[in-house]
Amino acid sequence: MSTMASYLKKHTEALVKDVGIEAACKLTGKSKATLGRYYSDHDEHTDRFMPVDAVAALEEAASYPHVTSALAELKGVSLSLIGTRRNAEEKANVNSDVIALSQRFAMLMAEYQQSIEDGRITVNEAKRLLRETTQLQHVLIEMKLHLEEEVS
Repeated sequence: MSTMASYLKKHTEALVKDVGIEAACKLTGKSKATLGRYYSDHDEHTDRFMPVDAVAALEEAASYPHVTSALAELKGVSLSLIGTRRNAEEKANVNSDVIALSQRFAMLMAEYQQSIEDGRITVNEAKRLLRETTQLQHVLIEMKLHLEEEVS
Protein backbone atom coordinates (compact mmCIF):
# COMPACT_ATOMS: atom_id res chain seq x y z
CA MET A 1 0.00 0.00 0.00
CA SER A 2 1.31 3.45 -0.84
CA THR A 3 2.16 5.92 1.89
CA MET A 4 -0.64 8.22 0.67
CA ALA A 5 -3.23 5.42 0.81
CA SER A 6 -2.10 4.39 4.27
CA TYR A 7 -2.23 8.01 5.45
CA LEU A 8 -5.79 8.45 4.16
CA LYS A 9 -6.92 5.18 5.72
CA LYS A 10 -5.52 6.19 9.13
CA HIS A 11 -7.40 9.49 8.95
CA THR A 12 -10.56 7.72 7.80
CA GLU A 13 -10.29 5.50 10.88
CA ALA A 14 -9.79 8.57 13.09
CA LEU A 15 -12.91 10.15 11.57
CA VAL A 16 -15.07 7.07 12.18
CA LYS A 17 -13.80 6.73 15.74
CA ASP A 18 -14.34 10.45 16.38
CA VAL A 19 -18.01 10.14 15.42
CA GLY A 20 -18.42 6.65 16.88
CA ILE A 21 -18.98 3.49 14.89
CA GLU A 22 -22.73 3.24 15.58
CA ALA A 23 -23.35 6.89 14.72
CA ALA A 24 -21.13 6.57 11.63
CA CYS A 25 -23.25 3.65 10.43
CA LYS A 26 -26.44 5.69 10.81
CA LEU A 27 -25.00 8.80 9.16
CA THR A 28 -23.58 6.98 6.14
CA GLY A 29 -26.05 4.12 5.77
CA LYS A 30 -23.08 1.73 5.77
CA SER A 31 -22.50 -1.33 7.93
CA LYS A 32 -19.72 -1.64 10.50
CA ALA A 33 -17.97 -4.10 8.20
CA THR A 34 -18.12 -1.72 5.23
CA LEU A 35 -16.81 1.18 7.27
CA GLY A 36 -14.04 -1.05 8.58
CA ARG A 37 -13.01 -1.94 5.03
CA TYR A 38 -12.56 1.74 4.21
CA TYR A 39 -9.74 2.05 6.74
CA SER A 40 -8.43 -1.52 6.69
CA ASP A 41 -4.78 -1.92 5.70
CA HIS A 42 -5.24 -5.55 4.60
CA ASP A 43 -4.24 -6.28 1.00
CA GLU A 44 -7.77 -7.13 -0.13
CA HIS A 45 -8.99 -3.64 0.90
CA THR A 46 -6.05 -1.58 -0.38
CA ASP A 47 -8.11 0.07 -3.13
CA ARG A 48 -11.24 0.73 -1.02
CA PHE A 49 -11.83 4.26 0.22
CA MET A 50 -14.80 5.99 1.79
CA PRO A 51 -17.03 7.85 -0.70
CA VAL A 52 -16.89 11.63 -0.52
CA ASP A 53 -20.55 11.98 0.50
CA ALA A 54 -19.94 9.67 3.45
CA VAL A 55 -16.84 11.63 4.45
CA ALA A 56 -18.85 14.87 4.30
CA ALA A 57 -21.64 13.42 6.45
CA LEU A 58 -19.20 12.16 9.06
CA GLU A 59 -17.11 15.33 9.13
CA GLU A 60 -20.28 17.34 9.76
CA ALA A 61 -20.76 15.34 12.95
CA ALA A 62 -17.08 15.05 13.89
CA SER A 63 -15.05 17.34 16.11
CA TYR A 64 -12.46 17.78 13.34
CA PRO A 65 -12.37 17.24 9.54
CA HIS A 66 -9.86 14.38 9.68
CA VAL A 67 -10.00 13.23 6.03
CA THR A 68 -10.28 16.71 4.55
CA SER A 69 -7.26 17.89 6.53
CA ALA A 70 -5.31 14.76 5.48
CA LEU A 71 -6.08 15.47 1.83
CA ALA A 72 -5.01 19.08 2.27
CA GLU A 73 -1.78 18.06 4.00
CA LEU A 74 -0.95 15.61 1.21
CA LYS A 75 -1.30 18.45 -1.27
CA GLY A 76 0.71 20.87 0.88
CA VAL A 77 -2.32 23.01 1.66
CA SER A 78 -3.11 24.51 5.06
CA LEU A 79 -6.71 24.62 6.25
CA SER A 80 -8.22 27.18 8.56
CA LEU A 81 -11.46 26.62 10.45
CA ILE A 82 -13.85 29.55 10.10
CA GLY A 83 -16.49 30.64 12.57
CA THR A 84 -17.31 29.38 15.98
CA ARG A 85 -17.39 25.72 16.77
CA ARG A 86 -20.78 24.27 17.61
CA ASN A 87 -19.60 22.65 20.79
CA ALA A 88 -17.55 25.53 22.18
CA GLU A 89 -17.73 25.29 25.94
CA GLU A 90 -16.68 28.76 26.91
CA LYS A 91 -15.26 31.97 25.50
CA ALA A 92 -11.60 31.11 25.04
CA ASN A 93 -8.86 33.58 24.22
CA VAL A 94 -5.21 33.58 23.20
CA ASN A 95 -4.04 33.25 26.81
CA SER A 96 -6.05 30.08 27.38
CA ASP A 97 -4.81 28.81 24.00
CA VAL A 98 -1.18 29.30 25.06
CA ILE A 99 -1.85 27.34 28.25
CA ALA A 100 -3.59 24.55 26.31
CA LEU A 101 -0.76 24.55 23.78
CA SER A 102 1.92 24.14 26.43
CA GLN A 103 -0.08 21.38 28.15
CA ARG A 104 -0.60 19.48 24.89
CA PHE A 105 3.05 19.87 23.94
CA ALA A 106 4.09 18.54 27.36
CA MET A 107 1.80 15.54 26.84
CA LEU A 108 3.33 14.93 23.41
CA MET A 109 6.86 15.08 24.81
CA ALA A 110 5.95 12.76 27.68
CA GLU A 111 4.47 10.29 25.21
CA TYR A 112 7.56 10.58 23.03
CA GLN A 113 9.91 10.01 25.98
CA GLN A 114 7.99 6.93 27.02
CA SER A 115 7.96 5.65 23.42
CA ILE A 116 11.71 5.87 22.87
CA GLU A 117 12.79 4.36 26.19
CA ASP A 118 13.57 1.03 24.53
CA GLY A 119 15.18 2.62 21.48
CA ARG A 120 12.33 2.04 19.04
CA ILE A 121 8.79 3.25 18.52
CA THR A 122 6.19 0.50 18.14
CA VAL A 123 3.04 0.81 16.03
CA ASN A 124 0.89 1.42 19.12
CA GLU A 125 3.32 4.03 20.40
CA ALA A 126 3.28 5.72 17.00
CA LYS A 127 -0.54 5.77 17.10
CA ARG A 128 -0.47 7.44 20.52
CA LEU A 129 2.06 9.99 19.26
CA LEU A 130 -0.13 10.63 16.24
CA ARG A 131 -3.16 11.23 18.48
CA GLU A 132 -1.20 13.70 20.60
CA THR A 133 0.11 15.45 17.50
CA THR A 134 -3.43 15.76 16.15
CA GLN A 135 -4.62 17.21 19.47
CA LEU A 136 -1.75 19.69 19.38
CA GLN A 137 -2.80 20.64 15.85
CA HIS A 138 -6.37 21.28 17.04
CA VAL A 139 -5.10 23.65 19.73
CA LEU A 140 -2.97 25.51 17.18
CA ILE A 141 -5.96 25.94 14.87
CA GLU A 142 -8.06 27.32 17.73
CA MET A 143 -5.21 29.65 18.66
CA LYS A 144 -4.94 30.83 15.05
CA LEU A 145 -8.67 31.59 14.99
CA HIS A 146 -8.42 33.60 18.20
CA LEU A 147 -5.44 35.53 16.88
CA GLU A 148 -7.33 36.29 13.67
CA GLU A 149 -10.23 37.60 15.79
CA GLU A 150 -7.79 39.86 17.65
CA VAL A 151 -6.48 41.29 14.38
CA SER A 152 -9.89 41.96 12.82
